[in-house]
Amino acid sequence: MAKIKRIGVLTSGGDAPGMNAAIRATVRTAYYNCLEVFGIYRGYQGLIEGEIKKLMPKDVSGIIQRGGTILLSARSEEFMTPEGRKKAYDQLKQNGIDALVVIGGDGSFTGARIFAEEYDFPIVGLPGTIDNDLYGTDYTIGFDTALNTVIEAIDKIRDTASAHQRLFFIEVMGRDAGFIALYAAIATGAEAVLIPEIDVKPEELKAHLEQGRKRNKDSNIVIVAEGEKYGGAYEIVEKVKDDFKDYSIRVTVLGHIQRGGSPSAYDRVLASRMGVGAIEALLDDQQNVMIGIQNNEIVYVPFSKAIKNEKKVNAALFDIVDILSI
Repeated sequence: MAKIKRIGVLTSGGDAPGMNAAIRATVRTAYYNCLEVFGIYRGYQGLIEGEIKKLMPKDVSGIIQRGGTILLSARSEEFMTPEGRKKAYDQLKQNGIDALVVIGGDGSFTGARIFAEEYDFPIVGLPGTIDNDLYGTDYTIGFDTALNTVIEAIDKIRDTASAHQRLFFIEVMGRDAGFIALYAAIATGAEAVLIPEIDVKPEELKAHLEQGRKRNKDSNIVIVAEGEKYGGAYEIVEKVKDDFKDYSIRVTVLGHIQRGGSPSAYDRVLASRMGVGAIEALLDDQQNVMIGIQNNEIVYVPFSKAIKNEKKVNAALFDIVDILSI
């Protein structure tokens, strides 16, 4: 691989708290190693349209504590086409960019893998997604912050649920993965959790909640991942409400509040370590890999594995929710 002198960095897909910390670490580590860095705005679409600006270390001052992404993000259908990727490659060459750091999720890495293979172009990915659903890394940037946001919200809802003897169904993000829902269920003492990975039929949920009612529970919290196979929180309520007429049932959808906010200390440290790891990987002639964290150590995971392999939830955690809801 030719010597790298200029690196581009972009954020793609849904934003996640800690992306700015990752940008900061990438830029400053690059300059520490005498490399130039160019920020690419609005993800792959901005790359196609040439929204590229040189970044200096001072440009990333005061952003480690900010949510969102200073580079903005967008989804690009054009980049999914060979013609769009050719425009992107031409922009990289025009700006003298030798390698790319992509901060995003599985969709972003899918595009990165295809592009890297088509043009033999060095790309390293940082896993930035609140869903924590990428194979090869114990945690993704943004998951810890989103989880703490969810926990804070559910704790407040629990106060109302107890005061009014209500049954709350709380929907959290997780279209294809239930990590937020599962961890939040344990952390908030939820009575039940419904996630895409584990099949809990409505009648099983009814039986479980009925047991709690017999034990005179004065409130119940059921956490529902938005991608649960029987539907979101509103759909689940329609299936069980007739069996719980003694309860005042309420539904809360937390929505995009989970994406925002200042990143937690853990996410700031994780993003910083991964940003440093991305530059070190490129200097080590690594390409087409995602930076992951396993057993608190930085690892390089091929895009093909990170994208194609399914990250499984720990079924023992699901059992813990059931055990502790007694």
